[in-house]
Amino acid sequence: MSARFHFLYFLLASFLLVTSCKKKDSANLDAKAPIEYSKKAAEKFVALAIDSTSLAGESANLLFDLYKKNNFTTIWNLTSQRQNVLNSIASCGSDGLNPEDYHLKKLSDKEGVISSASEKERIEYDIELSAAAQKFLSHLSNGKLNPKKLYSDWEIKRNKYDINAHLYNAIKGDSILEAVASATPQHQVYKSLKQALKILETFPDQKFSTIKSDQKIQLNDSVKDLITIKKKLIYWKDLQASAPLSPVYDTLTYKALKRFQVRHGLSADGVIGRGTIAALNETKQDRESQIIANMERWRWYRRSFGDYYIILNIADYKMRVVKNNDTINTRRVAVGTIKRKTPILTSKLSDIVINPTWTVPPTILKEDLVPSARNNRSYFARTNISIFDWSNNPISPENWDPDNYTKYRYVQGPGDNNSLGNVKFNFPNSHMVYLHDTNHKNIFSRNNRSLSSGCVRVENPLPLAEMLLNNSRWSLDSIKSTISRLETTSVKMKDPVYIYQYYWTAWSENGQLIFRDDIYNLDKDLSKKLRN
Repeated sequence: MSARFHFLYFLLASFLLVTSCKKKDSANLDAKAPIEYSKKAAEKFVALAIDSTSLAGESANLLFDLYKKNNFTTIWNLTSQRQNVLNSIASCGSDGLNPEDYHLKKLSDKEGVISSASEKERIEYDIELSAAAQKFLSHLSNGKLNPKKLYSDWEIKRNKYDINAHLYNAIKGDSILEAVASATPQHQVYKSLKQALKILETFPDQKFSTIKSDQKIQLNDSVKDLITIKKKLIYWKDLQASAPLSPVYDTLTYKALKRFQVRHGLSADGVIGRGTIAALNETKQDRESQIIANMERWRWYRRSFGDYYIILNIADYKMRVVKNNDTINTRRVAVGTIKRKTPILTSKLSDIVINPTWTVPPTILKEDLVPSARNNRSYFARTNISIFDWSNNPISPENWDPDNYTKYRYVQGPGDNNSLGNVKFNFPNSHMVYLHDTNHKNIFSRNNRSLSSGCVRVENPLPLAEMLLNNSRWSLDSIKSTISRLETTSVKMKDPVYIYQYYWTAWSENGQLIFRDDIYNLDKDLSKKLRN
């Protein structure tokens, strides 16, 4: 059992639980039953004056500003408000947060003896409770960690959430839980992660031996590890509990394994290979950490997505077009390799280019073009790449100097063999990435599509271009006609369409846990940082 669950068990065992909150403070927080403190506690205390010099230490400015709004007097004079804060923190495990981060035990102990507290003790408790509430709302609204300090290739802005304004308004309106709800992400994926954590809690803590097989196991094979495999499939409810635990890979287990593979984004071929074994070896604790890491990332992501947007899950190799909260189009995509990751970013489509040219970027130039062309200058004609100096004068392959390759610019002409395919979707960003077609259409039949140089390749992009342009002049037929003439044409977007390139590896659907391979190895590292 995790430390978080030990703590909640201790907390619930230490206090008498009741079953209802004030109706006006009800919010969709999946809160545990509220804690009932001392019956002798006053319903309302007289406000006490606070010396502003006492507001020193961590987050002093935030505390100072909050108490300045309140004329430097105690804030938590109502018993109901204090207990609503404590109950909100007590239930924060449903958001993957830890009550111990907000000193819940210490605060709860002080609340239990508040009726006999001195004025000095009341003031100290009031300040501590404010600091805990501010920290809690900060974590809910923007996460515990700052992604800008963790990743150099993440182009996302921190969410604007005025903690003191929401907190002060909540205090005045006696609606603390509404402030908590306003700080919490409301996107469907975040809600599905909360549900995933709730589902995971229904699974018992159980240890299994690690599957070490390095051979592919196929239907009707007899392998000792199959007994452990079957136990794990039963545990995750993909295989019925009554299934015989024999070392034979039978049809019942084959069907169960395919269900497991589908839930994990694996090729549902029923073959037990390296990827399937790795997924089977993940424990309940591993999955809990993974879900919590994903919840943290979603607290970093933008809250308002707009009415019309493209959202791309890098780890799932899938993009969706959403309009007025309805998914109107879905596409498979290929994304960057672990060495050339597709960046996390937020932007807006600017234009769509039909018959794009492709200027070879520095990394591909150094690692791919120069080594290939150095010993065989026919590479340029074969790939339809022209060489220019920085004054835009053409350079023949024969006069090209590979030892000084940075003196030139390399441009691939339009056509079916162009690396960007027949269409490109531009949006401003500092990483020089975009969505585009590809001249390798077969890649979309692959299960693992982490194979690009950072840009995102889109399956069947021409109908997508027609839909996004929403321009009578640019029907699918007119787009295809332009392509046939090899005319490079840029078309400005008529409608504002935002794009979100995000990364998440866990969620839930229809009561089932869904996981994806952590292709960029972000989950375990983030989980470790969250614990430290």
